[in-house]
Amino acid sequence: MTTPPRPVVLSSISDVERDVGVAKETLRVWERRYGFPQPQRDANGERLYPPEQLVRLSLVKRLLDQGYRPGKIIGLDIDELAELGAKPGKAVAARGLDDAEICACIDLLRAHKVAELRQRVSQAMLSMGLQRGVVELIAPLTGAVGLAWARGEVAVFEEHLFSEMLQGLMRNAIFAATQQSGHAQATPRVLLTTVPQERHGLGLLMAEALLSLERAHCVSLGVQTPLGDIVDAARSQRADIVALSFSGVTSARSIIDNVNELRSRLGDQAEVWAGGAGVEMARRHLAPGTVLDLTTIPTAVARWRAQHATLAV
Repeated sequence: MTTPPRPVVLSSISDVERDVGVAKETLRVWERRYGFPQPQRDANGERLYPPEQLVRLSLVKRLLDQGYRPGKIIGLDIDELAELGAKPGKAVAARGLDDAEICACIDLLRAHKVAELRQRVSQAMLSMGLQRGVVELIAPLTGAVGLAWARGEVAVFEEHLFSEMLQGLMRNAIFAATQQSGHAQATPRVLLTTVPQERHGLGLLMAEALLSLERAHCVSLGVQTPLGDIVDAARSQRADIVALSFSGVTSARSIIDNVNELRSRLGDQAEVWAGGAGVEMARRHLAPGTVLDLTTIPTAVARWRAQHATLAV
């Protein structure tokens, strides 16, 4: 017996506004100005949007959040938008998105075998060591999952499963590294967090892991901390450095504004370091030494220690 095809579910303009995050009036303006989206109409003339247009609109919204202009991207198809929005970082590019280990991990995620995925990643990190595991596996795998989501190959809930699994794994690794080294009084003292507009925390955990290996004393506030609270926490914790993480969904303007405002409020009390997929867009507008990637954390810590050893003499 042939299974009848599932009916296509169309979304109203209110559904699109709620699910994608683009205002109704903006959708109407884009429709008139750029010819996209191209909704169907019901018997009452109300707009109805097919699923493929919601996917494309979601990708457009993601790129707008990164600082792109509508006129530059709305004419792109889904594959072009996905490629542009993913922007793999150096670690992803170095390993390759077609790497066998990364593909095997994504296959386990799509099969919802989260326990097996966790075990596979844990074993790989034990074999590689925490530093290589973060730089050569965790970072590229995180980028690959983001790209798979952008291409529609991984569902939103699957990306959330991956994120929760990896956060638990990384916290255990950080705890083990901290206990083994026993550096509660070590310097520099690093306060890690994200600004209110940034809800992604995996980059923060990767940075904390590598800083812990460098025997820095790390204090994490988690994600989405107001700037005033960051300043208060930096003073309370006697932080030498405030480390911020920005994913690719944060616009360059937001990164620049937040970093510069935080530098102004902290003054000479603490340095501000920024990392993550989003900071490359803002690098040339920030002070030298502000922007780091995972591979430059050891050098940055060594530089800080050398400078402060000189000052202490």
